[in-house]
Amino acid sequence: MTFVDPYVLWLLVAVPALGAWRWWRRRRAGGLRYSDTRPAQGAPVAWTVRWQWVPGALRMGALALGILALARPQTQETTKTKTAEGIDIMMVLDASSSMQAEDFRPTRFKAARRAADAFVEGRVSDRVGLVVFAAKAYTQVPLTLDYSFLRRMLEEVEIGAVEDGTAVGTALATAVNRLKDSEADSKVAILLTDGRNNRGQIDPQTAAEIAQALSVRVYAIGVGSADDSPAQTEPVPGERRGTTAGVDAEMLRSVAASTGGQYFSATDRDALERIYAEIDAMEATPVDERIYTDRTEQYPWFLGGALGLVLVEVALSTTLFRRFP
Repeated sequence: MTFVDPYVLWLLVAVPALGAWRWWRRRRAGGLRYSDTRPAQGAPVAWTVRWQWVPGALRMGALALGILALARPQTQETTKTKTAEGIDIMMVLDASSSMQAEDFRPTRFKAARRAADAFVEGRVSDRVGLVVFAAKAYTQVPLTLDYSFLRRMLEEVEIGAVEDGTAVGTALATAVNRLKDSEADSKVAILLTDGRNNRGQIDPQTAAEIAQALSVRVYAIGVGSADDSPAQTEPVPGERRGTTAGVDAEMLRSVAASTGGQYFSATDRDALERIYAEIDAMEATPVDERIYTDRTEQYPWFLGGALGLVLVEVALSTTLFRRFP
């Protein structure tokens, strides 16, 4: 509770002072004198005498409530509203067998999936979708605002669902196709892969040109190094164990640059998480926060209480506690 005129509350200091002055005045008031009070010493004292301070206390209470009413007490309820013009983001995740390499803990794929999940968790008012690819690309989740559903579907992505390979161009084209009808001011594709384009019918540069024509900005993340990396000891069924081709950094850098995006190189899990955090900051959605305050006047309650105490005090003073001269 707040007060519009808090300086009026200083008048409350006068309430106990006025009460003390009235008590002192009554103590000095004259009375009847008797030559001998011993006969009255054993007489019972009426309850009205014991409680004769009540009317005065009611009067002081009414005065205090009246002062509080003059200070205009108010209660306020604050409401915050946040509005944002979201952007559309398609995440493109490599699910080829090379993503099982253990140079990231526990594997490249699980580290990438975890970083993508944290990225989705931090979005506000943005539509986010997911494309998964190996030798072929498919849309795991179309653009959606249901982040909990997207995160569940992201968790269900596993390596080996489709034929092995790395169709970077096809995957990027699939993501761009999902963004082509978007009316958002900003359209973004986040491409994560650890290999080189070796499958699919669409070249990565061709997909980049399509993205550029549709104003889709591509952020490319190369996972691992440009050298061959050892694969996980348990390869996908049907695939041979061995080494994985290093990431094609030049291709990814060219794709990102041609669309106005940026290329990032992730050599460990911490670097991967920092990259997603950096992209999150670069594509931050402006949020318009407005605060509404609803104030309600409470002085009628205090004023009503003061009038009630005055009425009770008058009633008692003219009946039970009536004083005769």
